[in-house]
Amino acid sequence: MNNPLWMLLPWAVFAFAVGIKFWRITSLFRRHVLVKPQGVEAFRKTLERIWAKDQQTA
Repeated sequence: MNNPLWMLLPWAVFAFAVGIKFWRITSLFRRHVLVKPQGVEAFRKTLERIWAKDQQTA
């Protein structure tokens, strides 16, 4: 391990892991943001479902 390029291996592994984590986080964001807009009725049902959950937990 006298070659100084071996010191780059841990940094390469770290960069790869950070890239994978970044990809996973942004894929969740893309999935929620790029969903087609809901109609008024679908949005209303979603809100009612959320409110019903809040009433059950309170």
